Amino acid sequence: MNRFIRNIGSTGLLLLLSLSFATAQVKGFMSGRPLPAKGLISVIGGAGVAYYMGDLRDGVDFGHLGLGPALSIGASYRFTEHLSLRAELRGYHVSADQKYSKNYSNNLSFRTTNPDLFVGIQADLFRFSRQARVNPYLVAGGGVTYLRPQARLDGQWHNLAPLTTEGKKYSRLPFFYTGGIGFLASLTERWSVGLELSNNFLLSDYLDDASDKYPNPDALPSDLARRLSDRAAELPGGQARNAGDIRGNPDSMDAYLFFKVRTQYLLASRQFVKERKKTRCPKFR
Repeated sequence: MNRFIRNIGSTGLLLLLSLSFATAQVKGFMSGRPLPAKGLISVIGGAGVAYYMGDLRDGVDFGHLGLGPALSIGASYRFTEHLSLRAELRGYHVSADQKYSKNYSNNLSFRTTNPDLFVGIQADLFRFSRQARVNPYLVAGGGVTYLRPQARLDGQWHNLAPLTTEGKKYSRLPFFYTGGIGFLASLTERWSVGLELSNNFLLSDYLDDASDKYPNPDALPSDLARRLSDRAAELPGGQARNAGDIRGNPDSMDAYLFFKVRTQYLLASRQFVKERKKTRCPKFR
């Protein structure tokens, strides 16, 4: 995690250094040329909900969505009229319980609160100099997340990854790729607010600690691992699973979806904001 935090710090430093480049471009404002878009930096943040899609959910049960909070903070660097580079540190919480699914007899459940680091490109529909009141956009990119699945047993929460509940170790730092859509509405010359829906596709099937088959229980490292690997016998009339029985689907990777309110604050000089306000396009241009 220390390396993870250092990488985030390096990203933030590069973005802040780019601010000096953006400020230097203010010199040409009074020359009659269009206000420059390249080099502008904005601070961005978001808050909303996260939704899990994986082996412990076999459909959308609107009564038991298992939604959790999702938060993000970061910055964007504009390098054309339509394109910006975004870097964000995000956190999300998701959960699921098979007692609400068709595979209820397996009786598996989990929760996880994970950080991730996202870097991507935002493509705005309208050019920056148009100063549209509402600007829809697409976003695409990827990053890395840190998996921390847990399950509850005898009133206590236990970390699942170290227990190797399927008899194998897996990477707790998988990559993911993201696609999404959203819009930003201008409130002032600096502030914007909007909504964004994005889906994050993991290159891993272990967000929920379930992926493949039940292992030989004798091969697991502890009694705790055996109990959390196979929980079918906890149900009334339930029977322990055999080694090789299906526990998950390794051909379908896990994913987590975000629906968030986004805010954006433009880091620019007062002179830039003043000149930008003067050059605002007519409403119907």
